[in-house]
Amino acid sequence: MYAIVKTGGKQYKVAAGDVFSIEKLEAEVGDQVELETICVVDGDKAEFDAAKAAGTKVVAEVLEQYKGKKQLVFKFKKRKNYKKLKGHRQNLTRVRVVSVGAEKAPERTVASAE
Repeated sequence: MYAIVKTGGKQYKVAAGDVFSIEKLEAEVGDQVELETICVVDGDKAEFDAAKAAGTKVVAEVLEQYKGKKQLVFKFKKRKNYKKLKGHRQNLTRVRVVSVGAEKAPERTVASAE
């Protein structure tokens, strides 16, 4: 079972247990957030109506708040001696999908050091 969720103006295909990065959410590390569902696919059954799919809850756990890689923006106009360099780092949130509807993610186990 997987779902298409919408957050930060973008859409993501997620399943239980997936870890991915989205635009910053106002939540603390360890908090659980509910993501807006727009489509749900369960085997042969698919719900494409966003109003009906919104009934399926997609719960994610916040793992980390961080800044992404620096993106350089360079503006240039030939023969005008115009050059401008600017950088940007997007604030991001890494989340782990705990459940999609009734389907839960498998529990994470900590590997023992032997």
